[in-house]
Amino acid sequence: MTDDLEPIAPQEAVELHLDAMKDGSAEWTQTSHKSDLRAFVEWCQEKGGIDNMNELNGRHLYQFRVWRREGGYSNGKDGELAKKTLHSNLTTVRAFLRFCGDIEAVHEDLYLKVPLPDLSIGDEVSDSKIVPERIPPILEYLSRYEYASRDHIIWTLIWETGARLGGVRAIDLQDCELDGRDPGIDFIHRPDTDTPLKNDGPGERYNRITEETARAVQDYIDGPRVDVTDDHGRDPLITTKQGRVSRSCVRDTVYRWTRPCHRGEDCPHDRDPETCEAIDHTHMSKCPSSRSPHDLRKARVTKYRNDGVPRGVVSDRLDASEEILDKHYDRASRRERATRRWKIINK
Repeated sequence: MTDDLEPIAPQEAVELHLDAMKDGSAEWTQTSHKSDLRAFVEWCQEKGGIDNMNELNGRHLYQFRVWRREGGYSNGKDGELAKKTLHSNLTTVRAFLRFCGDIEAVHEDLYLKVPLPDLSIGDEVSDSKIVPERIPPILEYLSRYEYASRDHIIWTLIWETGARLGGVRAIDLQDCELDGRDPGIDFIHRPDTDTPLKNDGPGERYNRITEETARAVQDYIDGPRVDVTDDHGRDPLITTKQGRVSRSCVRDTVYRWTRPCHRGEDCPHDRDPETCEAIDHTHMSKCPSSRSPHDLRKARVTKYRNDGVPRGVVSDRLDASEEILDKHYDRASRRERATRRWKIINK
């Protein structure tokens, strides 16, 4: 400890950091930092013996990295942490320590001593995906048996527009143009609410939707939609009894219907539905077939590109640069990419 530092407990420092983030960070960034820093506080309390941030040094940070890499954290999964996840966690800790330097809780350059792992291109890209061919049967099932339900509309909008989870949540009633021959959804950035767009103002766009989708959305509005306003006095399109649909609710909707057994199909993993843990609502993501909204978005990109839609058009519609599309979203196989090239060559 040195004389120019002010004593503060790790948990208190984290709370100050999260409070400071409310002034300009997106909600999902705040949530990510809150989650990642729980592990840091736990390490300080249980392993590092750190009850005052002034005591933290480079050796502690290396020990924390080893602990996280080996799967340390009571709420984490068993086994070693994926390198990309570890990199993300340590980047959060680095940002936190930079803040701590600003408030004189640690030396101002301590954040530079957080040892970040080197990532290869393969480490940076998630292998999780859902092939586009799995989507139409799910949408057909929802259209037939769950027509105009909240789940049906969430699935339809993600697939139709390629929107992110946060983008679907952000849609208000007045953002929907459902009448006429050119229906569409207006994605609007509202920075002072809990539904900002990921890329802020530049992420605003108007996406056309089919007349069939417009009818389903209107039937949802006229039917099962709960007529409520959110905490900002807005009229969200997709609602629950508590207000605007939560991020976890949207995520669970995709998990739920990517489980084959939930659509009455046989389990492709030879599991017994009576004993399978993924049957339970709180463990749906543990089904090997279940996928996230992000995977659904990746499938949308892959389908567009397989259909010959130019990169620039897909980029504009999904609000993602062409570089990001190629690196993180387009999950086509080498054979599929060869087929694309062949179609263009043969034209």
